[in-house]
Amino acid sequence: MAWKNPWYNPALNHHTPEGFRNPEADRRHPGDLKRWRKHRKAQQLPPAPQQGYAHFVSQWCQHADLSGNQDAVWWLGHASILLRLAGSYTLIDPVFSGRASPLWFVGPRRKTPPPLMVRELPALDTVLISHNHYDHLDRSTIRKILRRFPAVNFVVPLGMGRWLRRHGAKSVTELDWWQQTSSHNLTIHAVPARHWSMRTPWDRNRSLWCGFVVQTEQLNFWFSGDSGYSERLLEIPERLGPFNLAALPTGAYAPQWFMQSHHMDPQQAVSLHQALAQPLTIPIHWGVFELADEALDEPPQLLHQEMQAAGLEGSRFSAWKVGGRLSLENFYR
Repeated sequence: MAWKNPWYNPALNHHTPEGFRNPEADRRHPGDLKRWRKHRKAQQLPPAPQQGYAHFVSQWCQHADLSGNQDAVWWLGHASILLRLAGSYTLIDPVFSGRASPLWFVGPRRKTPPPLMVRELPALDTVLISHNHYDHLDRSTIRKILRRFPAVNFVVPLGMGRWLRRHGAKSVTELDWWQQTSSHNLTIHAVPARHWSMRTPWDRNRSLWCGFVVQTEQLNFWFSGDSGYSERLLEIPERLGPFNLAALPTGAYAPQWFMQSHHMDPQQAVSLHQALAQPLTIPIHWGVFELADEALDEPPQLLHQEMQAAGLEGSRFSAWKVGGRLSLENFYR
């Protein structure tokens, strides 16, 4: 019997009877994936960083310093974010394994080491997962988190609860776009993203994808998750802004003809940063896995150039080191 979407709501244009979809038209065509892979192999893409991988790691990676008890945010590489808010810890899209893959011996290999390991994490209260791709939902990392913190609360988009419960999660909240929940004095909204989901050849778009807005009395933080650019994203600040902190993707964009439906490039990220009234913005989705055709060191260079071209204050949206930390106490003032 064909699978039917148990959450299907015909009034919502991102729902289908078979799963979920983007309201925007998909710009990809049949055969594009094969064409991209053929070109990638022929051109031996992606290139290495300009000064080699070892230099890239030494320049862009540091151990995450978790000392103190003040509110803070850490970028842990790729799309992984750690928040400490009023003594409560929230982890977003944690991936600490050596590959973004279902298999340990094949798939995109981590080029930058994790800035900490699961055993070093503080007592987690909440874990947010934006979608089920292997570079955002890692089985090994989730299992280790659950062994250490069996009561941790997961907040995920529709359709991901079953996977997490099967792997031992006891507390899971599933949200549709524009729904919200509370967790340890945080208000958490699931918001739209332009992306897709698939974990096996048989479950394409059977679970939803999303970004998150995390709110406290002092912080209003938009984590975009994986998303291509869309003017529909501007509805998020209209409904839930203004934001004083954001995390926007700046990697896995080349070639644009193939990637643009589901990933932003630095120019699009800067345009969105401007539309948000320039909150402090963390560039994510770069520097760890080679998922597209650009070199690992290209996104921060292009981001800097685009910020200059737009005449914007570079410090409001510039590359962090993996493991980088921002204390929010001074930021709130």
